[in-house]
Amino acid sequence: MLRPPELIPASPDFWPRLAQAFLRMARAEGWGLEQGRDYSAVRIVVPTYQHANSLLRALGASLQGNFIPPRIHTLFALLEMQAPDSQGQPGTDASERLMGLYAELRQHPWLKKLFGARSNTDLLPLAQTLLTLSDELTAALLPLAVKGSATNRTAANKAKLEREWQAALAQLPAPAQAMLSEESQLVWSVWQGQLDGNDPMLQRYGRLMQLASQAAEPLLWISPTAPDAMEAAFLQAWAKNQTVMQCTLDWRAETLPQPYYHAWPGLQDAGGPSHQQALTEYVDTSHIRLCCAASLEDEAVQGAQTIINWLQAGKQNVAVVAQDRVVSRRMRALLERAQIMVADETGWKLSTTRAAAAIAAWLEVVATRADTMTLLDFLKSPYVIWKDSEQDTELADADVESRDKADIVMRIESVLRRANILGGWEAVLSALDGAQDTVAARRWLRAIARQANQFTGRRSLPEWCALSLQSFFDLSMFNAFQADPAGAQIIQLLQKMQMSCEDMKAGFTFAEWRSLMSLQMESTPFVVTHADKRVVMLPLNGARLRSFDAVLLVGADARHLPSQASEVLFFANAVRRECGLETRESRQQQQLRDFAELLLSNTDVVLSWQGSLNGEHNPVSPWLEQLGLTLERTQQAMLDSLPLALPVTCLPVLPQQMPAPSAAALLPTSLSASGYTSLVVCPYQFFAGRMLGLSAMDELSDMPEKRDYGDWLHAILKRFHEQLKTAMQEQGQEQGQVDKEALLRSVSSEFFADVLQKSPAALAYSVRWEKVIPSYIAWVQAREDDGWQFDMGEIKAEKMLEWSGGSLTLKGRIDRIDKHQSGELAVLDYKTKNANDLRKRLKDGEDHQLPFYGLLTELPVSSASYVALELSQGKTGQTDADDFERWVSELAQSIRNSMAALQQGAALPAHGVEQACQYCEMRGLCRKGAW
Repeated sequence: MLRPPELIPASPDFWPRLAQAFLRMARAEGWGLEQGRDYSAVRIVVPTYQHANSLLRALGASLQGNFIPPRIHTLFALLEMQAPDSQGQPGTDASERLMGLYAELRQHPWLKKLFGARSNTDLLPLAQTLLTLSDELTAALLPLAVKGSATNRTAANKAKLEREWQAALAQLPAPAQAMLSEESQLVWSVWQGQLDGNDPMLQRYGRLMQLASQAAEPLLWISPTAPDAMEAAFLQAWAKNQTVMQCTLDWRAETLPQPYYHAWPGLQDAGGPSHQQALTEYVDTSHIRLCCAASLEDEAVQGAQTIINWLQAGKQNVAVVAQDRVVSRRMRALLERAQIMVADETGWKLSTTRAAAAIAAWLEVVATRADTMTLLDFLKSPYVIWKDSEQDTELADADVESRDKADIVMRIESVLRRANILGGWEAVLSALDGAQDTVAARRWLRAIARQANQFTGRRSLPEWCALSLQSFFDLSMFNAFQADPAGAQIIQLLQKMQMSCEDMKAGFTFAEWRSLMSLQMESTPFVVTHADKRVVMLPLNGARLRSFDAVLLVGADARHLPSQASEVLFFANAVRRECGLETRESRQQQQLRDFAELLLSNTDVVLSWQGSLNGEHNPVSPWLEQLGLTLERTQQAMLDSLPLALPVTCLPVLPQQMPAPSAAALLPTSLSASGYTSLVVCPYQFFAGRMLGLSAMDELSDMPEKRDYGDWLHAILKRFHEQLKTAMQEQGQEQGQVDKEALLRSVSSEFFADVLQKSPAALAYSVRWEKVIPSYIAWVQAREDDGWQFDMGEIKAEKMLEWSGGSLTLKGRIDRIDKHQSGELAVLDYKTKNANDLRKRLKDGEDHQLPFYGLLTELPVSSASYVALELSQGKTGQTDADDFERWVSELAQSIRNSMAALQQGAALPAHGVEQACQYCEMRGLCRKGAW
């Protein structure tokens, strides 16, 4: 027998009142009396096990003594306890259903055109949406099509469903019907195709009916919402054998307290009997407080402080309703900083975990063939463990120090950034082959490349799962995943998919496999268990039939309350209504009921939101506006909106002073021209960059920069002058008989041909150099006429510089050395600047590059010049240094004095001028501007 529903208004006393209703029914039905308060013959179904605990506590308080409780289950657990049907088929795994439908959809090109899909993988979300719709239709319409058993479908029932479907579509306007004809037919076809013996919803309905047919005890159904079509059919079938009583919330108008009913008429079911309440009825709303924050950070801080105050006041059961997830995350971080752990019942998406990020990085490495930034991101993941499983006889002693993973990754990054390698396994491995102390790194990356190259071709789902799991083993990631809760969940997901999809033979590409993995991790929740249950974070619907000591709702603005559910593509709201599915209105009504229940069932509620968003006014939720207007109309006390007074801590004032460290122990063993220039410009810059080694790494750029242009010209001119010198020596020709311009153009064209293959954007620099060539050849000819000849170029040089008590090695690369007929030598340095800028550079003494090169060479250099490689009034030229030998001597003495002072502990102040500080990489360390 199906008894009339027991309706209980939402309040903190819901469970005690439900316990009293249960005991009254037990006395009326004779349960638990003769057996001495033994209620084990009654079966109770609750939404979650938290509700089971609440019911048991309420029964214990009502009975005031020992008793044998009823058997309490969730519906899911009750079905899981059933013995499997020997004649039934195993249910289809969600991944197998999804990819099976996707494999069918990708066979129809018109679907891609209809939904604007650019590739097959864009149909994967469509397949997931269609399956969701199919399950909704099954839950709503299957009881109409199935009589008794879930496998007994007749033609009459199918025809009835077809009529229901067409009637639903007929409710739409004619233009909408034409627009939805193809989409509705697609939904209908997919749903009909899914209704087979393997459909999980069909199997669930069959198990429900089988369970109801075996009912041997009374059933108490407790739920905050009305049962859906399947659940209603289950209760009716159970009632044919045993007594069934439903207990749910009472939303009738006469039971709703004023002002809630007048503020929110939508709480009552549409079409229900109206009930006029007096507006003068007083209802205490002092337990509701509003908190209008100034910003996201302010709302998070206010919320965190509110919870801390509650805990300090002795509250042990606090709930955070996370309507605004961004603010909730920030507030959770603040609470954890205060050593207050938050038990999150909402669950994060698995895709937001570090383990999922590591897998996403690995799949991106495979897809991009080792894009540099993606590869470095993957290598830095804590789940990627470096393990030197091979012994290489090429491993040098110096490379033993690179056994640490962090050091190896740093070496790899340094090499790739210095060479500006944007990606590609060949380019990455080639760059490492040309670097020193990278034997272990090359071996590691070759192993990763071998794994990545296996992710090709078309494979079945079990094969992709097996390959992915094997790659985790080979990359030494498996154990790290298993040690992490999120990683272990991903491994279990892959293993389950491999086993459940073993009969699926359809082949899928790597792009499709990657899209499936992304979709699975995006739709799978990850819940972390915490022993500390004092503060729990949950969604609004998670607070149904639960009472807390205090509740904080975050995001009580119009954007988040009510929350707007994403619409299901093309399925119109009118069609959903006629088919008996959940509609936009029903979702919003249920959310309003959840909100009203939250206010009615808890004695201390704080509702917070941001008063302004992106510089604009952010209005409060319309539900709160309606409640406030109703209170104002009835001349009742308005909702308290006083902000929380945050504790203020006065910090002592610590005046900042210019940093002037002393680091005699860090005296460098070598010095370059740029290093000495850094010491002259700003000693602190030299300290941080050269002594501490904190110089920033080179930035990767897919566009060539001016420094690249300078490197290219250095290489071109070295090749040109060496070929010219060789040609003159071998052929014995006079200088004037060699076409220098043709030779330089040939060398330049050949060099830029290779550059343009790697970076087509270098074309502008190629054209730029072509315009300079005639002027440069004119300068070469004029210099030869003056008796100078190219001697050598790009010379690596080192020289030991000593002083009393110490020494260091000067290092550098000299661009060019020329030799005069008289035997004199000259140092030349190429600059991609014009002659005017170079003359100003020498006049102002901006750097000491030329005399530093004079120190490096052991040869008797008598002069030095900058060579302009940019046009000025249509010409290039050279800028000579005055009194070069004296400048070299003074520089040598200056370096000795500076290094001796550093060795004796001299301070290194940050006294650089603004022009030098403007682009200094160390400004964040010296904090100029704060002192």
